[in-house]
Amino acid sequence: MNNNYQKETQTKLTKGLLDMIVLQYLDKESMHGYQIITKIRKGFGVYLGPSTVYPMLGLLEKKGYVTSAWNMNTERPRKMYKLTNEGKNVLNFSENSLNLIVKSMSTDNKIRIQTPPMTISMLR
Repeated sequence: MNNNYQKETQTKLTKGLLDMIVLQYLDKESMHGYQIITKIRKGFGVYLGPSTVYPMLGLLEKKGYVTSAWNMNTERPRKMYKLTNEGKNVLNFSENSLNLIVKSMSTDNKIRIQTPPMTISMLR
């Protein structure tokens, strides 16, 4: 498998699971958008710019999964995002669904996973 395919696959999976990844990060602590972008880049090796992450945060807030408030206590004011109880419920359901899919794929004789499957719990 060539490196371009690996990078392309990693980017596709990260974008596809972006809402779940963001909820996972916010489950640990409140963060501002740039923190999330940096964490994704360090954790997944994928650069997702502000034009990808901020609309996702806005959508999650509109759905009631996160709330935001301005932190004015720093030199540069930042909009901080926090997971809501509804967001925790969605995250738990998403984690269970993803784990079920990965388990199903690994037990299906037609699909063989050669490396340990990445589950959302690995992000914690």
